[in-house]
Amino acid sequence: MSSFNRRKAKNTTPSFSRARLPGKLARATQAQQHEDEMMAPAPKGRRRGIYLLPNAFTTAGLFCGFYAIVMAMGQKFDHAAIAIFAAMLLDAIDGRVARLTNTQSEFGAQYDSLADMVSFGAAPALVAYIWALQGLGKLGWLAAFVYCAGGALRLARFNTNIAVVDKRYFQGLPSPAAAALVAGFIWLMQDLGFAGPELSWAAWAITLYAGLTMVTNVPFYSFKDINYRKSVPFIAVFLIVLAFVAIAGDPPKVLFGLFVLYGLSGYAIYFWRMAKGKPVSIVQTEIESPDEH
Repeated sequence: MSSFNRRKAKNTTPSFSRARLPGKLARATQAQQHEDEMMAPAPKGRRRGIYLLPNAFTTAGLFCGFYAIVMAMGQKFDHAAIAIFAAMLLDAIDGRVARLTNTQSEFGAQYDSLADMVSFGAAPALVAYIWALQGLGKLGWLAAFVYCAGGALRLARFNTNIAVVDKRYFQGLPSPAAAALVAGFIWLMQDLGFAGPELSWAAWAITLYAGLTMVTNVPFYSFKDINYRKSVPFIAVFLIVLAFVAIAGDPPKVLFGLFVLYGLSGYAIYFWRMAKGKPVSIVQTEIESPDEH
């Protein structure tokens, strides 16, 4: 029995026959083939999407940063400060939601960094500038720019060093905490009845301190080694309740006081490690032995 080449049998007319077809018929055939290619289903694995839930929280945080800028332009500085604190809360939630629902993605990580740049970099700098720093002229906008640039550099370094930094500490003041220092000071002074121009130099010092501390190598405790699934004594729950009551009683004073303590804690850890002879750098080059903790 003779055998026939099946590969050639599939192409009995394509190139040779189309060359002899009239012009209109050839063009119609090519158009039909192009339409068939466009209507064909995409290969599996090429279609990509984004996870809705964690990115919705990130978008809400981005909106809070934008809203803070708009409120500052309208001279509503207390609303602007509250919006920045709301962005902090949403920023703390979105990552945990992604881990709990197993919806982590590279897109989410990059989107979160861009949203943080608006909420904790540009927004606090602009709010502080409009509130108090613009009366200082060049020194005012330079301090605001130092803060904004420090926030951008802090986020870029965090993204590149995330795999080599000791998870127990942040390298430099985290941008949300820096934003809380600036926004908390504005919120507290507004609550006490002070106007921004009256405190321009104090605002200048706090803005500059927060911006520069973000790009230092000073270690700030990250609270990432706390096991939230582990049982705790009853007194711990009671202390948490007291903390919520204190914050609810006078949010501007309590929140600003807490973040002032945190903003100074990094230098305390730095000098304590230096006095103990421990390395002050938190970039891990070797695993510490248990007795060194």
